[in-house]
Amino acid sequence: MKYIRNFCIIAHIDHGKSTLADRLIEMTHAISEREFQDQVLDNMDLERERGITIKSHAICMEYEHQGTIYTLNLIDTPGHVDFSYEVSRAIAACEGALLVVDATQGIQAQTISNLYMALEHDLEIIPVVNKIDMDAAKPEEVRDDIVELLGCKPDDVLMVSARTGQGVDKIFQAIIERIPPPAGDPNAPLQALIFDSVFNSYRGIIAYFKIVNGTLRTNDFVKFFNTGKEYHADEIGVLKLKYEPRSELTVGQVGYIISGIKNSREVKVGDTITHVENPCEKAIAGFEDVKPMVFAGVYPIDPDEYEELRASLEKLQLNDASLSFVPESSAALGFGFRCGFLGLLHMEIVQERLDREFNMSVITTVPNVSYKVYTTKGEVLDVHNPSGLPPITNIDHIEEPYILAQIITRTEFLGGIMKLCLDKRGILKNQHFSSHDRVELNFEMPLAEIVFDFYDKLKSISKGYASFDYHPSNYQPANLVKLDILLNGDPVDALSTLIHRDHAYDFGRRMCEKLKELIPRQQFDVAIQAAIGSKIIARETIKALRKDVTAKCYGGDITRKRKLLEKQKEGKKRMRQVGNVEVPQQAFLAVLKLN
Repeated sequence: MKYIRNFCIIAHIDHGKSTLADRLIEMTHAISEREFQDQVLDNMDLERERGITIKSHAICMEYEHQGTIYTLNLIDTPGHVDFSYEVSRAIAACEGALLVVDATQGIQAQTISNLYMALEHDLEIIPVVNKIDMDAAKPEEVRDDIVELLGCKPDDVLMVSARTGQGVDKIFQAIIERIPPPAGDPNAPLQALIFDSVFNSYRGIIAYFKIVNGTLRTNDFVKFFNTGKEYHADEIGVLKLKYEPRSELTVGQVGYIISGIKNSREVKVGDTITHVENPCEKAIAGFEDVKPMVFAGVYPIDPDEYEELRASLEKLQLNDASLSFVPESSAALGFGFRCGFLGLLHMEIVQERLDREFNMSVITTVPNVSYKVYTTKGEVLDVHNPSGLPPITNIDHIEEPYILAQIITRTEFLGGIMKLCLDKRGILKNQHFSSHDRVELNFEMPLAEIVFDFYDKLKSISKGYASFDYHPSNYQPANLVKLDILLNGDPVDALSTLIHRDHAYDFGRRMCEKLKELIPRQQFDVAIQAAIGSKIIARETIKALRKDVTAKCYGGDITRKRKLLEKQKEGKKRMRQVGNVEVPQQAFLAVLKLN
C-alpha cells in the first residue's frame, strides 16, 4: 500500500493537462510505442476534434524510484467550467493533485476554482508551471503568482515543458515524496467508491472504483450499498490503456469490475461496493448530487424513437453522471425528455454524443433555467419550462437563480468586460488587481443572462484572454414575462421563453426577423408574431410563393383575369385553414445565437 500514489491533474482549459499526461505515460512505458498517439487518454473522436477533454480518464503506471517500483494511478481531468463535476469525482478518488499553470497565460479562473475544490478534500498540491519553452512564457512571474496564491516556497513550484519533456522527471520524484500513500485497512470490510462507469454492449456495465478499505478478489459476492443489488465479481482489474485483469485488488488501488450488469439504473456514480457476507456499516460519503444549471427539451425527430431515446440517455448517463432527464411532452414536438445540463457546451456535447454513439437524431428546444414561482395561494412551484407557468393572474412573483461569477482578465479589456456584465444585469461585487496588468472581477448576475451567448462575447471582447468561472448563489425576485412566438396565430411552445421585461421587446423583434429568414416560404402568407400574454409586440410576414395564374391570358377582357385571381384567392384561403408550418431545426438553434 505504501508504494501506491493516486493523483489527478487539474488546470484551466488549454493549459496542457493532456500533453503532460502523455509525457508521464511515455516515460513510464505504460503503453507501447505502437499504441501511442498525442492526447492518448482523449479516446473520444469529439475530444480530439475540439481539442478539449470531456471525460476524466484514469490510467495505472509503474515507476521505479531508488530501486523500488511504485504504482501511480493518474486521472486526467477536463478544464472547461461545464465539466467541473468530472473534476470533483476525480478529486474524490485521489490523495494528491498536480496543479498545472500555463507559463504564457498565468493563473486563471478555473485554476483557482479547481484548487479550492482540491483543498476542500485535503489533497496535497504540487504546483507545476508548464510551457516554459514558449517564446511568450513568463515562468518567474507565474511562479511568484503561484507562491502568493498557495503560500508555498518558490522551490516547490516545478518548471516543465510537457511538449518537449523538459523537467518532467522531477514530477515523478515530487509525486512519490510529497503525495501521501492511501490510508485504509486491507483487513476491514470492503468499501470501494464508484467514480465512473461505462456501457459495453458485450459485457454489460463496467464500473470504475477506488478501494478505500478492504480487499476485493475475483468471483467475490458483492453488493452495491445504495441500490442493494448483489452480483458476482466476474472480472476485476486495473485500468491501463486497455483493461488488465487481476485476481486481487487492495486498499488504494483504482480498478474496474465487470459483473454482467445489464440495467443502467442499477449503477450509480458515488455508490459504495461492499461484500454481501461481511458488509461495511455505512457507505462512503461520495460526492453530492450535481445541480443542473441549464434545462432544455430533447425530442426524437421520429416520434416512434421515443423508447430508443430513453435507452440512449440512460446509457449516456452512466458515462456522464451530471446529465439528468425526466419525460415531458410538447404540443409541437410530441413526447421527449426535459434534460438538465451543466452549461451550453455540455448540452452541445450531449447532443453530439447522442448522434455519434447512439445514432439518435434529436431536436433540442431553447435552453432555459429553473425558476421559483410563488402563487397567490402561497405555493412555491419549480418551473423549468415556460409552458409550465400557471396563469398570470395566479402568480404573486417569480424568483430567478443568481450566480457569483469570477472573471480574470488583462486590465486593457476591463472596460469592455464591465460593460458586458452590466448589460447582462450584473452587479459588481469587487475587483482585485493581482498584478499590474491582471485584474480579477467578481459579479453577481442572473444565470439566465449567461446561458445564451455570454461566454462567446466574453472571449471575443477579451481576444480570448479572459477566463470565466461561476458558482450558484441564491434566488432573487425578478420582473419576468413569458414571451410566446405565434405562427399564423398558433403558439409554438418549443420557442417560448421567460425573459426580463426590459429585454422582451428587443428579443421578440429579433426572434421574428430571424424566423422570417429560416422558415421556408409557403403557398400562403405566414404571420410570425411575438406576444406577451394577449399583447402582440412584434410581427413579420413571410410572403406567399405566388404562381402567376394570369400568365396564359394575353389581351382579352379584364373579367377573365379577375375570375382566375378570385379562384386562386379561394384556394389560398382554404390552404391557410388546413396548412401547418414546420419549424426547421436551424430555427431552434438560431435562437441560441441571437446576438
